[in-house]
Amino acid sequence: MSINHIRPWRHIERRKSRQIHVGNVPVGGDAPIAVQTMTNTLTTDVAATVAQVQAAAEAGADLVRISVPDKASSRALKEIVRESPVPIVADIHFHYKRGIEAAEAGAACLRINPGNIGDEKRVAEVIRAARDHNCSIRIGVNAGSLEKHLLEKYGEPCPEAMVESGLDHIRILQDHDFHEFKISVKASDVFMSAAAYQQLADATDAPIHLGITEAGGFVSGTIKSAIGLGQLLWMGIGDTLRVSLSADPVEEVKVGFEILKSLGLRHRGVNIISCPSCARQGFDVIRTVETLEQRLAHIHTPMSLSIIGCVVNGPGEALMTDVGFTGGGAGSGMVYLAGKASHKMSNEQMVDHIVEEVEKKAARIEAAQEAAE
Repeated sequence: MSINHIRPWRHIERRKSRQIHVGNVPVGGDAPIAVQTMTNTLTTDVAATVAQVQAAAEAGADLVRISVPDKASSRALKEIVRESPVPIVADIHFHYKRGIEAAEAGAACLRINPGNIGDEKRVAEVIRAARDHNCSIRIGVNAGSLEKHLLEKYGEPCPEAMVESGLDHIRILQDHDFHEFKISVKASDVFMSAAAYQQLADATDAPIHLGITEAGGFVSGTIKSAIGLGQLLWMGIGDTLRVSLSADPVEEVKVGFEILKSLGLRHRGVNIISCPSCARQGFDVIRTVETLEQRLAHIHTPMSLSIIGCVVNGPGEALMTDVGFTGGGAGSGMVYLAGKASHKMSNEQMVDHIVEEVEKKAARIEAAQEAAE
């Protein structure tokens, strides 16, 4: 029976996985699902890369991945790691020596691709470097770069081929008595990804990193990721995730958190509940919500805010949020605090007023948390 006896339909039973550490971030077990993104600057441009890492961290990223394609990038990585506020995952393809250099440079995790990293002897050298430098490993299987023998065996990329690739490399790591690893089986096809992850979840207790790879631009990629990752998370599968978008890495972090927030798996910042607006609206809902999203981006304390244009659903939604505003016509609306109607406020002043109320509520929550610690 669900432990959520009040609303059992909201309960997600997470898959039981081993816990590892990526730097100081626990992954798997009962740890929060970690949100990751990846820089798109040249790694050799240390200043630009560090700035992007810091922006992603400020947006809530727990981990940031950085590509290490050459020796110059390996050298730059050492300085980037030193200045990063979050653990760095080094993205390694083709050149196993880059993996060794990244471990030496202080990367917290090495992402290696079974389809192009090389034979078991080379993997063994990467494992040795990871162990020597207290570095974890992610086995990153991609449908677009599967090993030749698996493509010949299965005829095309498919869930079975992806899982077999991943399990083969798990065996290599375990044969070398290395267990600080997580694994992903990504494809750009939502169906293939979901099927592969479900099979993988049944085949190993390793922490699983979720992603729909090469998902597309901001809108299309967000939708594909929400569908693919959402259904897996709903099933309890996933210990870390990255939303792969052709967009600013900060947007990847925001979308990742929104997916987790919608399922009650992570809570960060203000969750705005708003109507799509219609002819009944008592104020410009769309413009107001856009402004509030920007004005409240600095709030990290989990809170809920309802912004509803009229009294059809406004009072009901406000009952379930920390702060609410419902349009009532005649140039003003009702402010709700802790689910109860509190006072009227003019439309002209309501944005500043709502920001003030949210900030005050956040401060009270934070003070209570500090007092309880």
